[in-house]
Amino acid sequence: MSATGRDDLDEEAELSDAWMAAEPRPERAPAADARRGADADPRVREARPLVAASWRRSVRARVSPDGAARVELDEEELAACREAHPLSAAMPVIRELMGAYATDGEHLLAVCDAAGRMLWVEGHPGTLRRARGMNFVAGARWSETAAGTNAPGTALAVDRPVQVVAAEHFRRPVRAWTCAAAPVHDPHSGRVIGAVDITGGERLAHPHSLGFVQAVARAAESQLALLGPAPDPERIRLSALGRDEAVLSVGGRRLRLSRRHSEILVVLAHRPEGVGGDELLALLYEDGSVTPVTLRAELSRLRALLDPDVLRSRPYRLAAPVDADFATVDRRLASGAVAAAAGEYAGPLLPASIAPGVVRLRERLAGRLRAALVDRGDPGLLADWAYSAWGEDDVEVWRALCTAVPAAQLPPVRARLDSLEEELSAGATGLQRTVHHTRA
Repeated sequence: MSATGRDDLDEEAELSDAWMAAEPRPERAPAADARRGADADPRVREARPLVAASWRRSVRARVSPDGAARVELDEEELAACREAHPLSAAMPVIRELMGAYATDGEHLLAVCDAAGRMLWVEGHPGTLRRARGMNFVAGARWSETAAGTNAPGTALAVDRPVQVVAAEHFRRPVRAWTCAAAPVHDPHSGRVIGAVDITGGERLAHPHSLGFVQAVARAAESQLALLGPAPDPERIRLSALGRDEAVLSVGGRRLRLSRRHSEILVVLAHRPEGVGGDELLALLYEDGSVTPVTLRAELSRLRALLDPDVLRSRPYRLAAPVDADFATVDRRLASGAVAAAAGEYAGPLLPASIAPGVVRLRERLAGRLRAALVDRGDPGLLADWAYSAWGEDDVEVWRALCTAVPAAQLPPVRARLDSLEEELSAGATGLQRTVHHTRA
């Protein structure tokens, strides 16, 4: 299927490879059908030289047009490869972005390593069953040299997003399928570490499929960049979510902080550029009568607790970057990784604190996360929030959960929401009566 409109195997005589010239030609009708469907899509038309070059590489690799992908990893080996592969850390983001799209559209999402071995193949149950017929399964190798022209294998070969439509596949058993894939790179070294793929029927033969999978690959790379290298034992780490007294890890020590010291470090971790004395006083103390002397005394005690060079002044700041759990949740939300953010949210930030700066951070983070959960509408994520200690009275989330849960799970959720709304109505009525009485 060349750019000139001829079937790719019409070009066999022009190739020096004797095996290719002797290989049986694929059926004309499927190729013509695929061409008619693809001609409406300028992106596919432009990609045909890429596909023709891939067919030539497939032939030179001695790929049989009638063969099937080979399953190379048994269950134990597959589990080990998944655990060791860097993309395992990005799978929550990939599933979040692609999972519902694949299931609802009767497609499959697939993730392979740099060698083209499928590590994850998930999606619509019926499509999964059909895909087993061509060994499009976890553990099988779908590199171009092993399985011929296909989106994930060719994307790895040319290091660019690729869409392969129907008869553009080299192997005949795969020509009923359409797929789009994009390579994923290590964000630090830039090397290709695998590819993400969406595979299904003719509905995927659309430019949006290629753009979609490319966006997912970029999101996976962003997630890996956020995770970064293994934590440095010398790096300062602060855990303040879901606890009134934060825990600080610094210089190989793990310190449980007082409430005031917890508030100071949360504010300074959020403001790495530093905070002036007057502003820090306002961020920490609700009572405006507290003097700078009181603040300096607290800072002096905190400096004695930490290594001498950790806490600096003029302005007050921490000497090194801090890995704060609340900042991690904030970054996950900023990158669109709602499930990952919810998984790391251990509860409100210093829930007992009334320090103005902490209260603002706490309300902002909780508000952003709950809004993202409601917008996402995932029943599992909503239930995690609704049944938590901090979400049990959250009417908005319970309403969203009522809309999201399957019918069989609705009665207890509905009952809880009715109870909350009754309490809310009774409270509002009581307030109105109080106001009316006061005015009278």
